Amino acid sequence: MGPVSIAYAGWASLRRAMTAVGMVALFLTSMGVAAAADGTAATLAPPAAASSAPAHLDKLGDHTNVGNGWDRVEHYRDTRSGFAQEQFPPDGRGDQDGQRVTFFGGDAQPHSAEFLLYHAPGWDAATERRPVLLVHGANDTPDRAWANPGESGDYGCGRSTCPSTGLMQDLVAEGIPVFAVGFAHKQGDNLLQAQHVGNAVALIRDKTGADKVDVVGWSKGMMSARMYVSSVAPAWGSGYAGDVGRLILIGGPNGGYDYPFAHGWAHNFTIWPECGGTVNAPSPHTRMTCYGAYTHHPEFSFVSDSGWDVYPGQRQMLARWDHVYGINTAAQDWYTTYHGGQGFYTRGPGIQAAIDAGSLISQIRAAGTPGDVSVYLLAGGAPTITGIWNETRGPSDGVVFVSSALDTTGIGDVGGTRLAGAVNHLELGWHPTARDQIISWLQ
Repeated sequence: MGPVSIAYAGWASLRRAMTAVGMVALFLTSMGVAAAADGTAATLAPPAAASSAPAHLDKLGDHTNVGNGWDRVEHYRDTRSGFAQEQFPPDGRGDQDGQRVTFFGGDAQPHSAEFLLYHAPGWDAATERRPVLLVHGANDTPDRAWANPGESGDYGCGRSTCPSTGLMQDLVAEGIPVFAVGFAHKQGDNLLQAQHVGNAVALIRDKTGADKVDVVGWSKGMMSARMYVSSVAPAWGSGYAGDVGRLILIGGPNGGYDYPFAHGWAHNFTIWPECGGTVNAPSPHTRMTCYGAYTHHPEFSFVSDSGWDVYPGQRQMLARWDHVYGINTAAQDWYTTYHGGQGFYTRGPGIQAAIDAGSLISQIRAAGTPGDVSVYLLAGGAPTITGIWNETRGPSDGVVFVSSALDTTGIGDVGGTRLAGAVNHLELGWHPTARDQIISWLQ
């Protein structure tokens, strides 16, 4: 979710907005090959036989004292050896917080083999409605994304004031069994998180007896949701099990995004600690001058120069849009930020080096989605996110270009598309226009 640069808004407001959902966080494999979690090539896993309760899952906890309107949260670990302990920012900005720490067994930096399965009220009620799995975006949680858009305070929902209920409650009111997946790493590897989408779908089928599950992926959540149904997986992973009915992708960078590199100078101020930044988001730079001091923070970069890799999930979403909408030439060091090199105040690898280091956009589009999965695309069209520098090089929701969110390349069955022109990126999970469209697609 949303990368930012800002020169006009108060920094306190900006930090609240960006800490809530991070940087795009915003918001893919040809010739049967995908990138593995370690960056090496891996063959696409073949579709697996349907299985309602994977033997490789251990249940570690069951929590019934849950806030934000949820009924219960279960804590699982995938015992397969392919999962890794991903790196977290050393200053704690990417740690789990709130009740999520309790749900992850008291660990603020849980292993990426672990995930949470949230259950909404009525998840076990007898119904003919197909269950729904909600998959949140970058630097977000199932709580803020789906149940309480105001959990992190004002500005975190795309407006100066936020509602206290979200899409979860709206779907429950429709009689739909609702679940959500919670990831161990807020900016983690989408190859790993896609495996947990498959795990969550299998568990939901086992709990409800449903033959298939509908999946809604928001922003970065588009990646893991779409990758699961497309069998884009590491060599050790599981392929698609034929268990998804509808796939609804909202504000997802189906065609990739380049916001951090196109608007990188001011965006860096929200990240770089010496400049007062605290946002959990990747920077296009490794070095930057703050108050006269030339500082080095490879741990915050898309591509580190010293072994750090904190933001693989963001790198996987990159694609160049300069040939379509240009670059923000009003930004300081605009050329070297986008193309790489030493600028007046910054140094960075450039977007092409970051793409080469692990973008998955072209692979996902080439892999395609199965023809029996109806895919729906919802884009916001209002660059009106309060407190950030909105994307205005072309039509966008403030972070993701409309052309990217509505890109149907590789989608086998397009069930429908919609541009919600008055909705921005951070409103897509709760705004009435988005809510009504999602409910309509789930009928």
